Amino acid sequence: MSATCKLRPYTPADEDAAIELWRRTWTHHYPRLDFNKRVDWWRERWRNELVPAARIVLAEMNGALAGFVTVDPKTLYLDQIVVAPEAWGSGVAEALLAEAKRISPQGLDLLVNKDNARAIRFYEKHGFRYAGEDVNPVSGKPVSKMSWRA
Repeated sequence: MSATCKLRPYTPADEDAAIELWRRTWTHHYPRLDFNKRVDWWRERWRNELVPAARIVLAEMNGALAGFVTVDPKTLYLDQIVVAPEAWGSGVAEALLAEAKRISPQGLDLLVNKDNARAIRFYEKHGFRYAGEDVNPVSGKPVSKMSWRA
């Protein structure tokens, strides 16, 4: 992990920056999809589903938001690890995943797009195992279920 990476809890004042990071990162990863059109949907989901239920931790590098993780320790569900494209390979994702494991030490479950080979390799490298098939309820695209247990 970079010495300049700092983790801290999410606060409501971080909402706009976190949503913009989500939009920018997913646009970079899937440039053929229009994530600008999904911002209102995401903001509603963020406010109504994630913020009330999940623990959200932000990663900052040199004072700028570099990523976040959302995990619900009651359900073990890791909904999002988002890392700014310019911070890929910097250790931010590893720091966020380690924090998710700390928050939910009994285990984590997640869904990952089947075409996101980079993310699948990352999770496998960090102890997650394939746990079945599913379909993304928003996009209808195939996803893999992955699980980690301590």
